[in-house]
Amino acid sequence: MIEELAKNLVELKKEFAQIYNGKSQIQEVIPKSPSELFSINKSHLELLHQFVSSNPIYYNSFEQRIDSIDCVVYEGDINKYWLNSIQHGSSKAPFSPTWMMSSYIAALFSKELGYSEVIDIGSGDGRIAYCAKILDMESYSIEIDDMLVDLQNTLASTLDFHPFCSDAVCFDYSSLHLSKPIFFIGGLAQMGGVSLASGVLKSIQSLSNLKNKTGWVFAGTLSKKYTPDPKNQAGWGTLIEENNLKYIRSISLPAAWTFRESDDVQYIFAESN
Repeated sequence: MIEELAKNLVELKKEFAQIYNGKSQIQEVIPKSPSELFSINKSHLELLHQFVSSNPIYYNSFEQRIDSIDCVVYEGDINKYWLNSIQHGSSKAPFSPTWMMSSYIAALFSKELGYSEVIDIGSGDGRIAYCAKILDMESYSIEIDDMLVDLQNTLASTLDFHPFCSDAVCFDYSSLHLSKPIFFIGGLAQMGGVSLASGVLKSIQSLSNLKNKTGWVFAGTLSKKYTPDPKNQAGWGTLIEENNLKYIRSISLPAAWTFRESDDVQYIFAESN
């Protein structure tokens, strides 16, 4: 089911990219209602729309039929948040959101793997943590940029996904009393992601109660614009090997920055051995 949802979303994005004639900086689509291609709980879908329609980074929306799917198109601008996010000295990557549907599918796969908590590192507007909460997982959102955390706090009024304004490398993860968490690392390996992931991995590996119980999700790319990793895995192979992690699966999903790209984000799922 997860693979089919992801495949159908990528195909929907490709079709949308061909017919879209707007001028917005970012854009994404969410199916208006469940269908054969997007067999999603109706209340979950409504909560996805609620998050985006309440999010100030989006300034316009309209309905459009894309291929055979009735969708809502959301247009937005992240310049204010992008500029603020790069001003922090220890920030590893500027804010650029994944698609809401991508966040939901990635969180859904995390639940299918048996994880009970999602910790979204470098979380931007908190959408992955929000989606985990929709799926009845406990979730925590850790973001270094105060403007983005303020935004998250307004969006968490419906579902509290516990936003924290903190440097994720220095965060006290023992305070969360985690049992079987999966960590999402924001930022490509080539854009500071390796540094961020290495710091968080070191913190988690020092907690004896979490050894061999943690999952990891890395945002990777196959784009030729970025230097490949000698161990592959969309830029994350070396880090996975050096930290003795076990590769599980890669899922391709759209993000704001891949709208005009032929390759989407590769979400690399791994776990502690």
